[in-house]
Amino acid sequence: MNRYPLWKYLVMAAVLVVGFVYALPNLFGEAPAVQITSAHAGHDQPDQALLQRGDAALAQAGIHPDQATISGATLNYSFSGTDVQLRAREVLAHALNTNPQSPSYIVAVNLLSRSPAWLTALHAHPMYLGLDLRGGVHFLLQVDMQAALQKKLDSIAGELKSSLRDKDVRYSELKRVGDAVQMQFHDPEMFQAALPVVRANAGNALIDADAAAGTIALRLSPAAIQQTEDYAIKQNITTLHNRINELGVAEPVIQQQGKDRVVVELPGIQDTARAKDILGRTASLEVRMVDDSPAALGALAGKGSTPEGDQKLYDRSGNPLMVKSDVLLTGQELTDAQPGFDPQTNQPAVFLTLDSRGSRIFADLTRANVGKRIAMVLIDRHQAQVVTAPVVRSEIDGGRVQISGSMTVPEANDIALLLRAGALAAPMQIIEERTIGPSLGRQNIAQGFHSVTWGFLAIVGFMCVYYLLFGAVSSIALAVNLMLLVALLSMLQATLTLPGIAAMALALGMAIDSNVLINERIREELRNGAGAQAAIATGYARAWATILDSNVTTLIAGLALLVFGSGAVRGFAIVHVLGILTSMFSAVFFSRGLVNLWYGRRRRLQAVSIGQVWKPGAAKSDKAPARKS
Repeated sequence: MNRYPLWKYLVMAAVLVVGFVYALPNLFGEAPAVQITSAHAGHDQPDQALLQRGDAALAQAGIHPDQATISGATLNYSFSGTDVQLRAREVLAHALNTNPQSPSYIVAVNLLSRSPAWLTALHAHPMYLGLDLRGGVHFLLQVDMQAALQKKLDSIAGELKSSLRDKDVRYSELKRVGDAVQMQFHDPEMFQAALPVVRANAGNALIDADAAAGTIALRLSPAAIQQTEDYAIKQNITTLHNRINELGVAEPVIQQQGKDRVVVELPGIQDTARAKDILGRTASLEVRMVDDSPAALGALAGKGSTPEGDQKLYDRSGNPLMVKSDVLLTGQELTDAQPGFDPQTNQPAVFLTLDSRGSRIFADLTRANVGKRIAMVLIDRHQAQVVTAPVVRSEIDGGRVQISGSMTVPEANDIALLLRAGALAAPMQIIEERTIGPSLGRQNIAQGFHSVTWGFLAIVGFMCVYYLLFGAVSSIALAVNLMLLVALLSMLQATLTLPGIAAMALALGMAIDSNVLINERIREELRNGAGAQAAIATGYARAWATILDSNVTTLIAGLALLVFGSGAVRGFAIVHVLGILTSMFSAVFFSRGLVNLWYGRRRRLQAVSIGQVWKPGAAKSDKAPARKS
């Protein structure tokens, strides 16, 4: 009646072992560390020579790291405390980056697990802690709204040029001047023909036409300016979300602050240096024409000034090119960007897919410029660089474009990531950066740990006093529930925050509630005169329906919080839902296994240790007290 088959005990043992192994890394804690990665993907990768340079710089400063390891493309130094960690970062940054304006390495503080190698080999890692517990990275970025407005005007100017060319309307000059797009016409007929085209492309911009002077000026209206600024901030937030999702950061916080600022918090991040590099980069793609005219070539040779409307840029080999300032196509027309290899040269390349509008523009562009060079310009870290400038041999349609030219595989991966995540609608600058160390969350960690610990001990004390041996079984099941919950959070690499600790305390209460239901059901059967073995079996069977109903309804509420919540609410919901699942296993399956192991093999069980069982009318009839031991 109250016996488990062998396979159930084997399942219990396997769950206990797996849960213990994956919960164990959380006991070792984390060490303050300094993380060093290359500022240029594919170049200057950490090696033994860099390790020796770092060791020499730290030794000269009187700093002795606990451990120094090279893991992939990262050099990590671990230290005993945060004070030493911050000093070491300054020393290493100064020693490894001789030119602060163009650093070779990104030196950032981080926290590394102290787990032994055998646990790491089993992919057993500690769970992430949120920004309020573990620390992390906090960025405050400012959007350049003026650049967003200028970019909008440049886009209007480009569309006007294309539309006027399609309508065969000739103009003498069309360019952006300050906060307006100005057009000059010498032919009155062309002026009149241009007006409907301009109105069709102006949208909600203000049109100022002067027939006598033959000029048309477009300026953004206040509504258009507001719309452009709102779009810029929203698009940048979306792009940052995409980039962080590519990094795999758990539960990031990205929100607007004020009119032109964005707050980015990355709690529990493991690769601080890479996050700083990706977020700080404002990569976008622009397609422009190369100016190979004699005047441009003379300016490159130092025999003249830069022609009007041109810009001197450099390719990846450092060779100068004269490129037109007009942007013919931008990264906003991209739908996908994937790294790969050039089928002809087998060199790393990035393959772009354009949307329908971009495909049409690029096809028209290449058809009209056969024999000329087109520059693929990558705007990265506020610097424009020509990735490639091929000669157009024929029209390119279909929306498939290839970028290649002296890049490494990591560089191709990074460029594809940045372009795939989306181009920023406007440049952003990091105006505040805080790496929050564990000292700031130490008090929260201590208080959260104490709340769970004292709550657990209080429950254990009450259960053992009130239910005796069954209370001890319930307490063991509660401990197993807590261990499995921590193991699941670690396996899923979830981020634990203060709301998560609150959910963990709530999960303990709900888990013990299931055992209280079971114990009271068993007491009820004993009061009704059932035998000890029958009372145990019936008590578990009848309590199961109530436990399942209460947990399912609570699970539905938790899933609703998980689906519709965000931020701290979502973190609470994750721990809450997992706690419900682990409590159903520990409170019913596991505790029943312990009870069966203790009482199941006794054929003539006379009493069970479940505390005092009061029978109705026992005092009046002077009956003997119910079973107690």
